[in-house]
Amino acid sequence: MFHIGDIVEGKITGIQPYGAFVLLDNNTSGLIHISEISDGYVKDISHFVHVGDIVKVKVIDFDQNSNQARLSLKALHKKRAKSSRQFMQRKASLPEMKLGFSSIANKLNEWIENAEKEKKES
Repeated sequence: MFHIGDIVEGKITGIQPYGAFVLLDNNTSGLIHISEISDGYVKDISHFVHVGDIVKVKVIDFDQNSNQARLSLKALHKKRAKSSRQFMQRKASLPEMKLGFSSIANKLNEWIENAEKEKKES
């Protein structure tokens, strides 16, 4: 029996425009929907998997009555985790801002004086 969140291996047994069928064991099959193939756009599933391939997938839903699973390839992609790490590293390396409330406070009196002059002139 399979549970949501399990990472399992299966054999691709068929490909349709909407997804790839996977045999997990003698009693259990599953479908990797086209939306679960990759994080990017998937025009043709056969660019990612082929009939006969052994793939590692994550179980995202499981129907115990029919022994059928909804599966995901993209949930296992390390690219997603790596992208998050790279973003956080870039964010951490941003230069410190030199503007802020103190810059506004330093200019405030000058701006008020200019506004009062403009008001008197109009």
